[in-house]
This record gives sequence, structure tokens and C-alpha cells, in this order.
Amino acid sequence: MVTIFDLKTGNILSLKKVLDYLDIENNVTSDPNLLKNSSKIIIPGVGSFDNFMIKLNKNNIIDSLKHEIIDKKKPFLGICVGMQILLNESEEGVEKGLGLIKGKIKKFDNNLNLRLPHMGWNYVTSIKDNDLLKRNEKNMFYFVHSYYPETNNEYIIATTKYGFDFPSVIQKDNIYGVQFHPEKSQQFGKKLLENFNKI
Repeated sequence: MVTIFDLKTGNILSLKKVLDYLDIENNVTSDPNLLKNSSKIIIPGVGSFDNFMIKLNKNNIIDSLKHEIIDKKKPFLGICVGMQILLNESEEGVEKGLGLIKGKIKKFDNNLNLRLPHMGWNYVTSIKDNDLLKRNEKNMFYFVHSYYPETNNEYIIATTKYGFDFPSVIQKDNIYGVQFHPEKSQQFGKKLLENFNKI
């Protein structure tokens, strides 16, 4: 059972529709106590880093989440802001992240003259062996973001070029994070979610 944890900040319906289409057993909940019934957890998110963390800090969600991810080692997938909160902090706000993957969320440098947010389709190239994407294979995914993760190379499994090569998929053990939206990425997103379900 894949549990989509709903903090009312993500495109929950689109994600659920894709999982249903793929015939992947799933449920949606906002109750941290129900996480124990899951075999895998996905947290999607859009909006601000601080708003996301403030919601997570309520009702002991963080303790329940860490128990399932760290202690029980359930596969976890964070999408967009759901990925960004895995790191220690963000330039977008003042709240602390979960710190499950060492690093910081940074804003694209204005001096690069990039259009922000980075929106639309872009290539994602896997640079290491991993369970989500084939190594050295280019896939296209849909992005909407102005911030990106800055973390140690050991946690970076795929990159995307937008002014420079930024980490677009990160991983530490059973914890995965993607900066793009697989639920909006047609066949590429479906394949990634299928691969996640097989972990």
C-alpha cells in the first residue's frame, strides 16, 4: 500500500489518478497515525517551504513520519516541496527542514538571467545506478520551481540543466526526492512511479 500523505499543499488528485491508472494500491490520508498501515509513503507539495514545515510540525506528524522512514525504513518519495523539506534549511524561509539529507535549498541566482520559476519540460539525466531511473538515460519531466537542492554528491542521482546542472533527483538509503512533478510527466512520470512501487 502506497500512502499519499496529504498536507493540502500538493496535487493529490493528479497523483492518485496516476497510481490508480497504474493499478498501484494506494490511499490518501492526513492522519499521521495511519502511516503505519503503509508499505511506502509519498509526500507531494507545492507552495512555500515554511508553510509546509509549519503544517508538518503540527500534530506530531514529524515524529510519526521519521519513525516510518528511519526506524521502519519504508521507501519514501518527496515531490517538489515534499523533496525540499528533506534537507536542513531553505533560502525561501526560516523554518528548519527535516534534515534527513544533508544540504540546503537555494534560489536560482538572478545573475544567471533565468526565467523564474523554471517551468515546463526539461531533461533529467541519471548519473548513478538507482532504483528510479536507468543510469545515463535521459528522461523528460515537468518542472515548476524557483529553488533547487544543494547537497553532497553522494546523494545526487540525477541532474537537470537550467543555467547549470542542478540536482533534480536525490537519494539517501530508502529516501528519495524529485524536484519535478512525475504526476504531470506523462509516460516518464508513470515509469518513475512504477519503479518506486517496486522498491
